[in-house]
Amino acid sequence: MLPNAKTVLPAAALIAALLSPTARAQTPSHIVTSQKLDWETAAALAAEAVRLCAAQGYSVTATVVDTTGHEQAVVKGDTVPLQSLSVSYRKAYTAYSYGLAFNKNTTSELIAAGVTGPANGALNTIPEVLFVPGGVTLRSATDHAILGGLGVSGAPGGDKDEACALHAVEKFRDSLQ
Repeated sequence: MLPNAKTVLPAAALIAALLSPTARAQTPSHIVTSQKLDWETAAALAAEAVRLCAAQGYSVTATVVDTTGHEQAVVKGDTVPLQSLSVSYRKAYTAYSYGLAFNKNTTSELIAAGVTGPANGALNTIPEVLFVPGGVTLRSATDHAILGGLGVSGAPGGDKDEACALHAVEKFRDSLQ
């Protein structure tokens, strides 16, 4: 049996209503989204940290982690020691995860505040966590939402690593939106 005009018109109206922006806005979504840097900005941020340290004579590795705690960009200087790769990741991870939990901007701030996890020390045993200066929490310039972390390793002292990371973040501040 062929549809007649009386059944086609209400069906078309129903489809149009379901596809309208108003109807979609009222439909609950089961998809979670999160903010993070695009890969180009993450790579440029890591490269800038390495460049800044190189200008001071330090060969370092810089790692950006995204909001899942995974490496998003890694830039390794020409003569860095092998361990700087894992250490830069761990600094970035710590700055991101603990910066998020304790509202701090650097691993130095976390250390100064005495943040080392719960009293029983259980979180200190997570392999990714490293309370050493050189990690910076990445935040949106507009609403301060956490976007990830930047970790730098390889300079003779975490304070020097962290200075390079902070200067790189400051240079890209307007891009962190």
